[in-house]
Order: sequence, then structure tokens, then C-alpha cells
Amino acid sequence: MIALFLLAAASAQPDPAQLKATITTLVGFGTRHTLSTTTDPKRGIGAARRWAAARFETFSKACGGCLKVETIGDQFTGPRAPNGVRIEDVIAIQQGTADPDRVVIVQGHIDSRVTDVMDTTSDAPGANDDASGVALVMEAARLLSKEKFAATIVYAALSGEEQGLWGGQLLARTAKARGWKVAAVLNNDIVGNTHGVGGAHDDKRVRVFSEGVQLSGDLDAAKAQRANGGEDDSPSRALAKAIKRVAAKAKGIDVIAVRRPDRFQRGGDHTPFLELGYPAVRFSEVTENYDHQHQTLRTENGKFYGDTIEFMDFPYLAKVTALNMAVMRELASAPAAPEGVTIEGALSADTKVSWQPVSGAAGYRVRWRQADGPDWTSFKDVPASATSLKLDGVNIDHDFFGVASLSANGAESIVTFAGPAPRK
Repeated sequence: MIALFLLAAASAQPDPAQLKATITTLVGFGTRHTLSTTTDPKRGIGAARRWAAARFETFSKACGGCLKVETIGDQFTGPRAPNGVRIEDVIAIQQGTADPDRVVIVQGHIDSRVTDVMDTTSDAPGANDDASGVALVMEAARLLSKEKFAATIVYAALSGEEQGLWGGQLLARTAKARGWKVAAVLNNDIVGNTHGVGGAHDDKRVRVFSEGVQLSGDLDAAKAQRANGGEDDSPSRALAKAIKRVAAKAKGIDVIAVRRPDRFQRGGDHTPFLELGYPAVRFSEVTENYDHQHQTLRTENGKFYGDTIEFMDFPYLAKVTALNMAVMRELASAPAAPEGVTIEGALSADTKVSWQPVSGAAGYRVRWRQADGPDWTSFKDVPASATSLKLDGVNIDHDFFGVASLSANGAESIVTFAGPAPRK
């Protein structure tokens, strides 16, 4: 069913030329440093944010006002902004038709920097870091705003990432304050280059980073997750597995599902969402080139340093955008993931899987796998009236279990991992 679902939406595909035009415009603001000018009409973070809002408004006009465009903001102070700075995120909200409180977020950060993170005036093109992510968000909004979904989609251009993940904090706090039921956060940061600093070239894969043990959990929650064997099935890890599943069906780009929240000792704007317990992942290219990240524009010993547009691979960025869009279509069309998923069957040859009913679900998919592997290998679909399933001959000590909700057109939620049933 998912293959048909993706095929039905195949007509709206990202345009590499549109992605290039967006990045060209963003680079043209000179610097987008978070502490750069907010009043100059042509240069700095303020001009870039106003342009992003205007683009969202253009998309909204084309779809009859389907996007609510907002600029949210707050004051932040830290080591990289000791005198304080107002952080503003530009967001466009496409309200869902059936379950508007459930929200899928796609985001990238609009700010840029050079070698000295406190240099607010030098040119900082930030073509790949992270105009590529913002271009992806813009292209997704341009195309998906023409469609309708059960859940709400939020398209976001964040500020303050380089100063302290402040734009992510701002949007995560906004989500909590507004009572959004965040189903997924797709953070796209450095997604447009295919030539690595060591000479490697990879335009066929993208990395998706996800946490295992939940950042939002306390020690007791971590102990329970460990005791249940659920270290590889947190909500964020389940989201990464769903992305990998969708990618396999779409056949546009392969996913390396990295079992770590982010690159080694690095972070991104999905982290504040993880701190609040929301499912969130980071997309990044496979072959990063550090000569073209966080670099002051210069040439040394014949080598150029700087994050400029000529190092971008726009067909590759289009493929990463297409994958994001396929995931957004899937999750915004699917019902909410089930809650209260439990298993029973200790000292038995069989396992009973139970779950709470989900409003709007047309059915459920009970998944299981042998306990020595990460990916679901078996499943059985049951009707919407079912709240449990007995799996004869499937041993509770030999396998892991989970349940996803299904829509009428086959869209599948992320899988909720099954834990022990409450003690009676």
C-alpha cells in the first residue's frame, strides 16, 4: 500500500534549479550571522529572514492561503552572544485536515558563520551549512502546500544554531507551549555536498542520525529501556527506521541510519526536541568537507577554504529533499503512533501483543523481529477493531515486538516498541 501511496504523489518532485535559486539568494545576503545586522534591506540575518517569510507568503498565496506564516522570537544570552540577541524563527504552518494537533516539522537553520564564530561582518556564504537545509524546507513547502494531509506540517527556517542551537530551542518550546503532538522532527543540516575532505564522493546515500537511550528520560526510564531491550527502539530511532523504510520503497536515495544522536561530539537543532521527548532526527550528507564548513573565505597554499555555492551538488540535494517529502507525506497522512503497546507470554511458546486504540486508524501493523537484529522482518496487519494479537509460536524471549497505526491509504506511523504489561 505504501508503494501506491508514494507513487500517487510522484508528480510533485523537487527541482534542482529551484534549490539552486534559493541558495543563490541566501548566499547573496553576504552574511547571515545571528548577530549581524537586522535592519539592512540587502545584507545580514534580518534581510534573510524577511525574504524567507516573503517566500512562504508567496507559496501560501498560490495555495489559497493554506500556510500561516509567522516569525516567532525570544531573547537569548550565552558565551557566543554575551550581550544578548533576539533569535527569530520563520515558520509556515500547513494545518492538518483531520488531526491538526499532530505535527510533523521539517527544518533547517538560516544563520551562517566563518572561522571566528564571533565575526559578525565578514562574508559568510553558508551555502551548504545551512542554506542547503533551508532550500530543502522551502522546496518542500512549495510543493507539499499544494496537497492536503491529516496532520499539520510546520516548515521552519531557524536562527541561532551556530550560537547555541537557540532557534531549535525556541521552536521546541513553542511546540510544547502550543500543545503540539509532535510526531516527527526532520532536521536538515549540511545536506548538499557530495565530495568529502578526503576525496571520497557519495551521491547515492544520506545519513540519518537518531538517539537510542532517550535524552529526555531519567535514570529509572533508562533502566527500564535497558531491561526491556529497547535501546534501539526509542521514538527517534523508530523515526529513523521509518525513514529508511520509506527510502527503500521510494528508491531515490539510500539511508545510512547512524545509531548516534549526531556526528561525533557535535550537535544540531534537533537536540532541543530530544530534550523534550519529541521524536527527532538529523539528515546530513555522507561525505562532509570540512574545508567548506565554518571557514573564513581564503586561499592558502593553493587550497580554497569557504562554504560557497560552487561546491554544491543540486541533483543530490533534490534527492534528499524528495526523501524528506516522502517521509512527510507518509507521517502526515498516517494516524498517530499507538500508545500503551505491551507484550505478555513469559514461560510460553506464544506472545500476545496489545495496544490502545488510535483515533482515525484504519488498522494496525504488528511487527516483530529476531532479537539480534535492528530491522523489523515480520508483520501482520489487523483491522481497526483489534487491540491485541496473539502470535502463536513466536517466543517473547527470542523476538522484539512493536505496533504501528495504518491509514486507509496505507500510510504507516512510526512503530511503538512493546514493553511489559502492567503488573496485576
